[in-house]
Amino acid sequence: MSSSTENAPAAGDYIVHHLTHLTNTGHKQTAVIDWTIINVDTLFWSVSMGVLAIIIMVIAARRATSGVPGRLQGAVEMLVEMVETQSKAIVHGDRRFIAPVALTVFVWILFMNALDFLPVDLLPRIAELFGVHYQRIVPTADLNGALGMSLGVLLLCLYYNIKIKGFGGWVHELFTAPFGNHPLLYPVNFVMQMIEFIAKTVSHGMRLFGNMYAGELVFMLIALMGSTATALGFFGHVVAGSIWAIFHILIVVLQAFIFMMLTLVYIGQAHESH
Repeated sequence: MSSSTENAPAAGDYIVHHLTHLTNTGHKQTAVIDWTIINVDTLFWSVSMGVLAIIIMVIAARRATSGVPGRLQGAVEMLVEMVETQSKAIVHGDRRFIAPVALTVFVWILFMNALDFLPVDLLPRIAELFGVHYQRIVPTADLNGALGMSLGVLLLCLYYNIKIKGFGGWVHELFTAPFGNHPLLYPVNFVMQMIEFIAKTVSHGMRLFGNMYAGELVFMLIALMGSTATALGFFGHVVAGSIWAIFHILIVVLQAFIFMMLTLVYIGQAHESH
């Protein structure tokens, strides 16, 4: 009993340590909202995965051939065809910019999610050698990162609403949909429209964050299992880690696909009139 009691705080400290961000101030964030604190690790790994995705796509484009495609070209062509098919089915209009945006969203989020497959302690331990004691490497497991991307999608939706319907037409729709064009219904319609925009944006980011955050926690718990210094603990760590990693492949890909599909759906709704 005393042994488990002594280990409990250590396990809690381990998880808290791994859930603490590297910030620009070097201190833990204590307020619910603090605009002066920036999660440097989220920004660094987001940009790094974006650059890596661009490099791989550029290499695939330069190696493209009209003959028998290589594995990389074949994979990229399948991906581009999938995104184009989905965008054609959802967005009825000019897709010259929308389809590339959807492709960018899918690949970028896939790369950021895939960081979850690295051993929990690998990069943090390496960073500690250089004096960096806090680091979270999965940007999509940070609510700031997930909501930041959903806010970007919201801005695109607002842009296409104004572009397709005109500013006057969009404002008219804000006050006349969904309940009809009547002065008494204008306030209700406007409130409903605002709630819809806010709900779509928050749920869009929260869905990605929630799934990736939960997956990150499970990997940490599995890592703790291997730290028990017993044969059973090590065996359970290897088996549980392998099973969860295989299952997590589906989560990583599925969450990137869902975020991309919702991006297309929300932008597609901007092309439609009530």
